[in-house]
Amino acid sequence: MPIPRALPYALLALLGAASLPAAAAPATTILFVGNSFTFGAPAGAAPLVQSYRPDSVTDLNGTHIGGVPALFKAFTVQAGLSYEVSLETSPGKGLDWHYEHKLATIARPFDKVVLQSYSTLDAARPGDPTTLIKYSGLLAQAFHDKNPQVDVRLAATWSRADQTYKPGGAWYGQPVTRMALDVRAGYDKAARASKLIGGVIPVGQAWNRAIASGLADPDPYDGKDTGINLWAPDDYHASVYGYYLEALTIFGNVTGRDPRSLGANEYVAKELGIDAGTAAALQKVAAESLMAEIGHVAPDGRR
Repeated sequence: MPIPRALPYALLALLGAASLPAAAAPATTILFVGNSFTFGAPAGAAPLVQSYRPDSVTDLNGTHIGGVPALFKAFTVQAGLSYEVSLETSPGKGLDWHYEHKLATIARPFDKVVLQSYSTLDAARPGDPTTLIKYSGLLAQAFHDKNPQVDVRLAATWSRADQTYKPGGAWYGQPVTRMALDVRAGYDKAARASKLIGGVIPVGQAWNRAIASGLADPDPYDGKDTGINLWAPDDYHASVYGYYLEALTIFGNVTGRDPRSLGANEYVAKELGIDAGTAAALQKVAAESLMAEIGHVAPDGRR
């Protein structure tokens, strides 16, 4: 039926708007900054994580890497969340390198940012968080300048078996879980040093929990196969199991979703060759590690 000429123009506008589909909410933008622990270096194994669905994310360096950010992206798709995922990574680098060499590339108005630094905190001074504290704060400020509402988080990484079991390692002779605890302490100090950093993602604690539960083998050098191996063949980087656990922990921390909600048959695990039972077990470890953070106390006694 034709619309009467006398109908007010304001009402005509409302009628026109009502006939249009509702606009979709904008996707949440997230940037991952890190090194081989973020891009999923295979370290002697098949590059299943490094080459995982690279077209699903934006590699700001143009190196066509998927990595842990692509695993995260796939989890968000399965969870019904809308995320645009970007990454900027370089092997063997700390956050100081990214700030000094890639700031023009990464300083954009992202909604969320995940920062991951060198595995021993400082390559020259293992266990020393001084450089991490300085440059995580500088990067957080740079992202805040572009978007005052940005949520910046730090991803605290795992114990390296080579640093624990091999003579000359910085954590030689100590329990394999010790390095992850020391790394976490450094990240906690960095987070507390900047009011612009929203928190620490407990990736290393998830690895420790997997080992303590018996799911993961604590020592790749002893010749005993007592669980899945979280480490790559170099006993330094992660295997597909280790990277999967890393991505699950980041996913749960960043989105607030329980990693177990993905289910044992979710497709990332299948595509990485992880069986359903192991996928479910790793999801459980990630969920429990995140729940344990509710009562986490940093080394200085503050929550």
